[in-house]
Amino acid sequence: MKDLKDLITHSFDIESKIGYAFKDKSLLALAFVHKSYVNEHRDITSEHNERLEFLGDSVLGILIVDYLYRYLPSTSEGDLSHLRSCLVDASACMRYVQELDVEEYLLLGKGERFNNGRGRDSILSDLFEAIIGAIYLDGGIEAAKNFLFKNFSSEINVIMTKPIRNWKADLQDYSQKKHKCPPEYSIIEESGPDHSKRFIIAVAIDGEEVGRGSGPSKKEAQQSAAEDAINSVISDQ
Repeated sequence: MKDLKDLITHSFDIESKIGYAFKDKSLLALAFVHKSYVNEHRDITSEHNERLEFLGDSVLGILIVDYLYRYLPSTSEGDLSHLRSCLVDASACMRYVQELDVEEYLLLGKGERFNNGRGRDSILSDLFEAIIGAIYLDGGIEAAKNFLFKNFSSEINVIMTKPIRNWKADLQDYSQKKHKCPPEYSIIEESGPDHSKRFIIAVAIDGEEVGRGSGPSKKEAQQSAAEDAINSVISDQ
């Protein structure tokens, strides 16, 4: 995608892929404008999708929480929280947007267009949240709900039916039994704006690092680090 005019020209193609027709096409266009594009094209636009991403993150969260609460009435708060994390974290949002097959329409600066690493994954995750935010503003909560479950109900239900594993609890149990001490978690890196934080956390047992993980919250990054540690501990035995 080259510019805003090109993006708006392809709005029908995007709407066909996401299954929602916008009344306000400018909201659709804004969802696909990354900050790096604005930095290089301030003569064209000064708006990018970060505010829509901020809104979409909350909309996605309430839709998933409402769904889990209604359809898993006997599930504990802790397990619901873990399921929510699996369904709304950055890796899940990246998978959702890849299923929509709309990445080609994203407007990026030159540097970001050639970025295929972790930063690229974050950009795609943010794009999905921005799309949800735009749909919410254009059509309300029911429109956002229809979009989410029309496109991703199968994947959501698959994740919901998987056995829930609390990696932190498992690592705690292993560490206490094997080393007679609890695992210790430490923040290695914290990045991103307040509404889109990214944490990298290391976990150590008896002073030795055994795993690392990342996530949009300390809690999720700790779970990821514990999972990495469990997998490492098991493979080394």
